[in-house]
Amino acid sequence: MESADPAASARSVCYRHPDRETYIRCTRCDRLICPDCMISASVGFQCPECVKEGKASVRQARTAFGASVTQSGILTQTLVALCVVGYVLQLAIPTFTARFELSGLRIANGEWWRLITGGFLHGGVMHLLFNMFALLMVGRQLEEQLGRVRFSVLYATSLVAGSTVSYVFSPGAYLGVGASGAIFGLFGGLIVVARRMNWQLNTLIGLVVINFLIPFVVPNVDWHAHVGGLLAGLIVTTAFAYAPTKIRDVTAAVAVVAVLVGCGVAVAARSTAIKTDPRFSIFFDDLNSYLPLDEYRPFP
Repeated sequence: MESADPAASARSVCYRHPDRETYIRCTRCDRLICPDCMISASVGFQCPECVKEGKASVRQARTAFGASVTQSGILTQTLVALCVVGYVLQLAIPTFTARFELSGLRIANGEWWRLITGGFLHGGVMHLLFNMFALLMVGRQLEEQLGRVRFSVLYATSLVAGSTVSYVFSPGAYLGVGASGAIFGLFGGLIVVARRMNWQLNTLIGLVVINFLIPFVVPNVDWHAHVGGLLAGLIVTTAFAYAPTKIRDVTAAVAVVAVLVGCGVAVAARSTAIKTDPRFSIFFDDLNSYLPLDEYRPFP
């Protein structure tokens, strides 16, 4: 807090502007303040320093899950933008999809990052639009309730879990793209949040059921990723929503680590099974000459 000018203290002048005469005092510290320093309060006026101290002592409003109430949904919009950019690159670069899609054989050979990058690629315009609509609809609500950090943890964990279940239960030579595993994780998260907040669940559960049934009607849609993402979303968000406040972050961290460790163990086991399968021996014996994936060329 600024100290008053000794010369000014003997006169009726602003403590911050000794050349300005005034007779108004701050209602908190009783110092003289000029019109430029007056800030309206519930009673009278306050000086800038007292207002600053008051704001620092006011507790910021937060949601039931610990997030600031000022969340803007910027992370959800960023994820949508990344998926759109990914699809544009798929169209612009012929080998882009093959380099980053989910590929059972390539993942078994050590290209584990495909479990993540495949979630930002899509198999067509309708595939992209449908997923992005769902992401915007569900993502913003969750981001506002959980906050950006928890939301990003939920999305990333659901993405990895969905890709892992897809990898484990699909044929070794399968290929896949899409953000639906992560989005189903958000569906699971929103179910938990809605239950915790006593929101109406019928519409949400109906939406999840409809989306879950789509793979059984539309060909070439992998339901395994949906199940993996949904389960991860339920587990992680339950930790966010129901753990005691004092240990909420620790409990959530344990839940996330448990899910990711489980995914790591499942990926390692599946990779070993694929690499020892005699049907795929030609692929692993001569990796650089095996090019069924859109003229794929491995990075140097």
